[in-house]
Amino acid sequence: MQTRVLTGITTTGTPHLGNYVGAIRPAIAASHDAGVDAFYFMADYHALIKSDQPARIERSRLEIAATWLACGLDPARVTFYRQSDIPEIPELTWLLTCVTSKGLLNRAHAYKAAVDRNVAEGEDSDAGITAGLYMYPVLMAADILAFNANKVPVGRDQIQHIEMARDIAQRFNHLYGGTFFTLPEALIEEQVATLPGLDGRKMSKSYDNTIPLFEGGPKRLRETIMRIVTDSRAPGEAKSLDDSALFTLYQAFASRAETQVFGKALEDGMGWGEAKEILFERVEDDVAPMRERYDQLIARPGDIEDILVEGAAKARSIAAPLVAQLRDAVGLRRMNTVATPAGKATVTKSDKMPRFASFREDDGAFRFRLFGGEGDELLLSRKFADPKQAGALRQRLQTLGGGQAQLDAEGLAYHLVVDGEPVAISPAYADDTSREAAMQALRAALDALAAA
Repeated sequence: MQTRVLTGITTTGTPHLGNYVGAIRPAIAASHDAGVDAFYFMADYHALIKSDQPARIERSRLEIAATWLACGLDPARVTFYRQSDIPEIPELTWLLTCVTSKGLLNRAHAYKAAVDRNVAEGEDSDAGITAGLYMYPVLMAADILAFNANKVPVGRDQIQHIEMARDIAQRFNHLYGGTFFTLPEALIEEQVATLPGLDGRKMSKSYDNTIPLFEGGPKRLRETIMRIVTDSRAPGEAKSLDDSALFTLYQAFASRAETQVFGKALEDGMGWGEAKEILFERVEDDVAPMRERYDQLIARPGDIEDILVEGAAKARSIAAPLVAQLRDAVGLRRMNTVATPAGKATVTKSDKMPRFASFREDDGAFRFRLFGGEGDELLLSRKFADPKQAGALRQRLQTLGGGQAQLDAEGLAYHLVVDGEPVAISPAYADDTSREAAMQALRAALDALAAA
């Protein structure tokens, strides 16, 4: 059983070395764990709360997506998407808003801090505070609950938001009499490194003390490292490792053996200028190959767009069935549905037709996906060497009909079997109930195709 882990990246700035060491590198390493079902999304709705500069947000979305991909994020292994590409998230935000108490939101740290600043400055308590800031915890809850994530890696300042998401999920489950939501847990990673910036404080855009990861190339990287503040000890004088930002930065990139050699050289009196040159060379060794890939990606934004659109389809294949279930639970059913004694609705007709999307893999193989009328992914075909074979299967599915479809469950996914051979597979669902609902959705989609 996989653990679903979800991480959001706010699109308001350019990634720096602190982002890479503290968040990007460990998250990508974790995504290679076979027991982890990793979701990474660009929180561009959240960015609107923090910035009213469209050009900055637009550029940041491109830079952050390119950075994660250049640093080794494999979109085939994870679900990588933009928050704004998932229409179920704002819809879920409203459903959750309607069960969230104002008192709970009044206790949110960010809102209380903004109120306290206003009061201290003699302003009206809510001066300059937007509804976006006030509702931030509900949007974050929707980000998490739309995919029923089990764990959410956060800093200690974000623990409250996970607790609020749990409270909101519990209240919805209680009010509507079902286990719609998994209760998420905060994942606090104490071992994650926090890098010092140019002035020795935590590297942060807030302090304007960051070292760029890719921006400006090696020239900018070297120039910035040369500006790191050091003490006045001259060459030949022993340097302290305990309070040396240079040593901490070097340690974040070097092996244990390299770190020991560098530390001894500082204690033996190596000058700060020489130490900065060595630090630059060591960081550049790691960063240069990633920067090359980053530059290639930045030059081809269409390739990034394709990856994000594909990721959104994967994400929506999970979020859409859940939100459809929630709409039913709260009574937002279509007029052409018939309520069963159990209180569930059976759709008799859909306004939107299912659709196929064909594509070609990097290895040259041909495949296609089948999406439901609401955009949820129902099937991914097996690989075909010949596009005609893929086309023949598509044509067959268009006339198959749901009643003739052989679906075999496998774990939390299912296979479509044709002539005794599995020819397509579904995404993995959160639980058996979600998988069964998706199988019924596929049968309905095949019926709609056959009737068209």
